[in-house]
Amino acid sequence: MAIVSAEKFVQAARDNGYAVGGFNTNNLEWTQAILRAAEAKQAPVLIQTSMGAAKYMGGYKVCQALIANLVESMGITVPVAIHLDHGHYEDALECIEVGYTSIMFDGSHLPIEENLEKAKEVVALAHAKGVSVEAEVGTIGGEEDGIVGTGELAPVEDAKAMVETGIDFLAAGIGNIHGPYPENWTGLDLDHLKKLTEAVPGFPIVLHGGSGIPDEQIQEAIKLGVAKVNVNTESQIAFSNATRAFARAYDADEAGYDAKKLFDPRKFLADGMKAVQGAVEERIDVFGSANKA
Repeated sequence: MAIVSAEKFVQAARDNGYAVGGFNTNNLEWTQAILRAAEAKQAPVLIQTSMGAAKYMGGYKVCQALIANLVESMGITVPVAIHLDHGHYEDALECIEVGYTSIMFDGSHLPIEENLEKAKEVVALAHAKGVSVEAEVGTIGGEEDGIVGTGELAPVEDAKAMVETGIDFLAAGIGNIHGPYPENWTGLDLDHLKKLTEAVPGFPIVLHGGSGIPDEQIQEAIKLGVAKVNVNTESQIAFSNATRAFARAYDADEAGYDAKKLFDPRKFLADGMKAVQGAVEERIDVFGSANKA
């Protein structure tokens, strides 16, 4: 099946009580690790680029081509959506044009009426090209490439209005935040999630800031209507820890390091990439999307 838009497999997750993972990538190796994990687990996935990651990688056209070419060259058989994460209006339009199959327009920093109006425009342009659309009301806590929120609860009436624009899945704050969770975090507000899903019955809700939320809370949220969970920080921490451990292991043995040519990036990054793949596979199991391809 390979490269597809995301609305069908996200809706299937909502209808059948599991969630798919939206996994952010940062480079070629990271993309390979996510794809290997998805294929091993036979799970549909969204491979996501934030605005900052896309800039780092060379632009949206490069990201789209990289992901699409790897799917082909690696013989990936599971559904993969190429998704823009937290995109401003202009970025969403650019990604539609260069071949992304799914985009998130994030107008949560705008007044609600402007957010809704721009979402309608994005939906019309995206759906004309078979591209699925995610949008956000309220703001998600923490920071994601310059977009900052304090962990709001999304207004229910705003959520209903956003769904009526024709989007395919909705990001809505339920106490979640981006990045590491502080010690004083009080957890997801599952009662508020229930109010949201009762207001938009059967509609897929997206849980941002999925890294660091206790598994049991994620699984309760899935039971209440979350059909997509975003993961970025967890993979970054796994990569960093494994790479630092690799480097430390050879700090006291420079001769061995040189003799084995472990400065070769293909060797230096190998443990980190295995850790990313392991983290993605573990999240797929928690979300219940293994063998759902």
